Amino acid sequence: MGHEKLFKGMKYDIITIGGAVEDITFYTKGGLLIDNKKDILRQRLLAFEYGAKIKIKSAHSTFGGGAANVAVSARRLGLKSACVCAVGYDDRGKQIIKNLKSQKVDVRYAQKIRGKMSGFSFLLVGPENEHIIFPYRAANDDLEISETFLRRLKTEWIYITSLTGDWKQNLSNIFHHGKNFKLAWNPGFVQLSEGQDLIRKNLKNVHVFNVNKDEAIELVARDKKVMRNRRESSGFLNDVKNLLKIISGYGPRIAIITSGKKGADAYDGSKFYHADIKKEQKKVDTTGIGDAFGSSTVCGLKLYQGDIQRAIELGINNSASVIAEQGAQNGLIKL
Repeated sequence: MGHEKLFKGMKYDIITIGGAVEDITFYTKGGLLIDNKKDILRQRLLAFEYGAKIKIKSAHSTFGGGAANVAVSARRLGLKSACVCAVGYDDRGKQIIKNLKSQKVDVRYAQKIRGKMSGFSFLLVGPENEHIIFPYRAANDDLEISETFLRRLKTEWIYITSLTGDWKQNLSNIFHHGKNFKLAWNPGFVQLSEGQDLIRKNLKNVHVFNVNKDEAIELVARDKKVMRNRRESSGFLNDVKNLLKIISGYGPRIAIITSGKKGADAYDGSKFYHADIKKEQKKVDTTGIGDAFGSSTVCGLKLYQGDIQRAIELGINNSASVIAEQGAQNGLIKL
């Protein structure tokens, strides 16, 4: 990572940091969707008979991972991107890197971890073609983002996706040098479940903060100061504008929440923005739509000179394109 040739003369529009994996997706009609509205953090469940053998309708292997998806999306939109990720010394890792290269993403900052296999995810797709992800992070857990590395990067944007392993130290290093870049942050499950205080503390360093509605609810619901006098907490938390105002108060210049079929909303501290979803021709696979939306929105801010409305509309359009194809990257729009 410290070799001069890694950094010489390279200037990017966006560098992504996070995971790169193989996605193994299998479809089944054997699950049962259950409404669970009494639990605001787990409002819909997919259930199977315990101990049963479930028939698989079809299976597919594609490429995914937040950092990889965002880097590919940015490149398709015409921006110069690099991916900071970690893979093992195995065939899966070779294929992950080969795919990024084929998409013209710069992989010079990809880290190879000895003794670890490359990451992969099992994606279970049930009724309505919605999915549940079972990720095995593997080499992704060993990703290292040092201060020395960050000091030498030349990029306008850094886009942070889901991190595991020594993620607290990695985030600390990124935020410490955040003034040198525009930071976009789409936190992962680990950050949202274990790092609530850390998230709120560091949002003042973030230009764009992007989560889905369930994640926004979880973030705000765990803020005791905010919720102390909220007797009707369920109704309060279900209002996207309430969530946006609170998250904006933590410090990001632009807060964004996606709400599935209800589209996407953004708030810049003074004005609300909304974009409805596009009616997709077909709904094949919802994998990667969050990455498609988030990456396209950030890229849109650059492409459209900071126009938030146009940026989130680009995000919506790219999400609709991805959902109509198999995998997280195959349907990404190319400009």
